[in-house]
Amino acid sequence: MSKSTVVQDAYKDYCFFCGTANISGEHHLIFGNGRRKLAEEDGLKAPICGKCHTMGEKVGRVHDNSMAEKLSKMLGQAIYERNECTKGVSLDDARENFRKRYNVSFW
Repeated sequence: MSKSTVVQDAYKDYCFFCGTANISGEHHLIFGNGRRKLAEEDGLKAPICGKCHTMGEKVGRVHDNSMAEKLSKMLGQAIYERNECTKGVSLDDARENFRKRYNVSFW
């Protein structure tokens, strides 16, 4: 079972990207190279409408927009680090834990 995140809790009724109330799924904030499963385990997801995820115009879909993808991954890392810090882990250690778990850093 995955954890919920601040994104899911704050935006559960709205698409995180465009704000519509027509939610059709969830977007894993971190993905690629086998990281989607880890993001699922860590609750690094945001509610999303079909238009923003896969069904809208190519320029508006998060997976077809390199800037949106980069910001998505940065947000996922920031949430992961915040969650670690709430457990008493220092920011430096939280960032290192993220690097070890995801084998990457987006900062």
